[in-house]
Amino acid sequence: MKAIMVVGTTSHAGKSLLTTAICRLLARRGWRVAPFKGQNMALNAYVTANGGEIGYAQAVQAWASGVVPWVEMNPILLKPQGDMTSQVIVKGRPVGRVKAADYYEQFFDLGWRAIEESLQHLSTEFDMLVCEGAGSPAEINLKHRDLTNMRIAKYLNAPTILVVDIDRGGAFAHVVGTLELLDPDERDLIKGIVINKFRGQRSLLDSGIQWLEERTKKPVIGVLPYFQELFPAEDSLDLLERKAHKAQADLNIVVIRLPRIANFTDFDPLESEPSVSVRYLSPKQDLGHPDAVIIPGTKTTIADLILLQKSGMAEAIQNYAASGGTVLGICGGYQMLGQIIADPEGIEGQAGRFQGLNLLPIRTVITGQKIARQRQVSSNFPQMGLPVNGFEIHQGRSRIEQPPDSQAYQPLFDDVNLGLVDSCQSVWGTYLHGLFDNGPWRRAWLNRLRQQRGLKSLPTGVANYREQREQILDSLATEVERHLDLTPFLS
Repeated sequence: MKAIMVVGTTSHAGKSLLTTAICRLLARRGWRVAPFKGQNMALNAYVTANGGEIGYAQAVQAWASGVVPWVEMNPILLKPQGDMTSQVIVKGRPVGRVKAADYYEQFFDLGWRAIEESLQHLSTEFDMLVCEGAGSPAEINLKHRDLTNMRIAKYLNAPTILVVDIDRGGAFAHVVGTLELLDPDERDLIKGIVINKFRGQRSLLDSGIQWLEERTKKPVIGVLPYFQELFPAEDSLDLLERKAHKAQADLNIVVIRLPRIANFTDFDPLESEPSVSVRYLSPKQDLGHPDAVIIPGTKTTIADLILLQKSGMAEAIQNYAASGGTVLGICGGYQMLGQIIADPEGIEGQAGRFQGLNLLPIRTVITGQKIARQRQVSSNFPQMGLPVNGFEIHQGRSRIEQPPDSQAYQPLFDDVNLGLVDSCQSVWGTYLHGLFDNGPWRRAWLNRLRQQRGLKSLPTGVANYREQREQILDSLATEVERHLDLTPFLS
C-alpha cells in the first residue's frame, strides 16, 4: 500500500500537526486515508468503539481523515505512571506495567508483531497511510529498538518528510545533524524537508533554504507559519506553555495541573468558549478565587492526591468548596473528591488506604481490571434530559456511601455509576471524559457559573465540539496546503 512518513528532528517539531493536515488534505482529494503511529507515549487517550485505547492524537488524525478511530492506528500506547514505569497498551488492551529499562527486552517482539498485524489490517481497508514518528529518528542509542520512526518507513518503503521547528533556533543544524546520523538507506527515504513555526518575512529565509538544499540534496517542500494552538499536545509539557490569554473573559476556570495529568484534551472545548479563560495551575500555586476549579484525570490518582495534600492545595480546594465555590472532578479527580481511595494490590505502586478530599460520598478501590468504553447517557443536572456522549478510562470502582434516604447528592446522569452532584450543584464528579464536548451540556454548566456572577445566560442550542473541531481541521488543512507541496509524495 502507499504510505507517507512524517518524522521530526526533535520532539514538538510539529509532526502531529503536519500528519493531521496531510490526512485531511488527502481525504479531500478522494483518498481512503488513515493515520498510523506505531508507538506513542501519551497520557491523552481515546477509547474506540470496541473499547480499545489509543493516543488521542491518532483519534484526531482519524477524524481528519474522515474515518472512525481504530486501535490499529496506534497499536502500542505507553502511559507513564511515574518512577520510570509505564502501563503498556497493545492493540487497545493493557498487557502489563514495565520499567523503562526493561521495556524493549520484554515487549519489543510483541510490539513489532502488533505493528505488522496492524499495518496488514489497515492495508485491506485504506489506500494510503500517513504515518507519524516519535521524537527524533536519529537517537543513535535507541535506533536498534525503535518501533516508530525509520523502521516503519523502511518496512513500508514510505517517502518521508523531515519536519523541523525553526522557532526554537538551530533548525539548520538539526536538519543536517539528523540526516548525517541516519543510515544511508534511511536517508534515501527522506524526500523533503518542512520548516515549521516560521515567523517573519519569508524572503529572509530564502538564502538559508538554498544553502540547506545544496548541502543536503533534499528539497524544502514547505515553510509553515507559526499556527496558534490548533492541535492537542500528546503530553503535559505543552501545559507549561499555556497561559490564560482572555483578559476580558467573563468566567475564569482553574484546572489543577497534576504531575500525571491525563486527558487534558477534555478542556479544549472550554478553551474554545470566547467568554471563558482556562488557567492550568500548579498545586504549589495560590488557588485564588476562580469561578470553578477542575481536578482532571490522572494516571496516578493516589500519588497525585498525596501531592495535593502535601502542597496545601487539597485544603485550599476544600475551603473553596466550603465557601460555595464550584468544584468538578473528572475520572481520577472524581475519585479524589471521595472519602477513601484503596489500592490493596499496589496497582498504582503504593498499596494502602488513602483519605480523599471528602467532598463526595464515594469510596474507590483500585482494581486490576480497567474499564474502557464509550458511553451515551442522559443528564440529570444541570438540566434534565440533555444527551451526553463520552468515554470512560479508569482503573478503579467507586461505591456510593450516601444513606439511601438522603437527597444530599444526586446522580449526575441516568447511570448513577458515572457521577454525582451535591444538592447545591457546587461539587460535581464524573468518570466521563469528553463531557465538555457536548455543547448544550457545556453551556448549561457554564450558565450556572454565570448566574452566580449575575451574568446573562448563553444560548444552549449550540453544536457539539466535534463540529467546531471539523472547522479547525479544515482551516488547518487549508492553511498548510498554501505552504506545502506534496507532489513528490503522491506520484
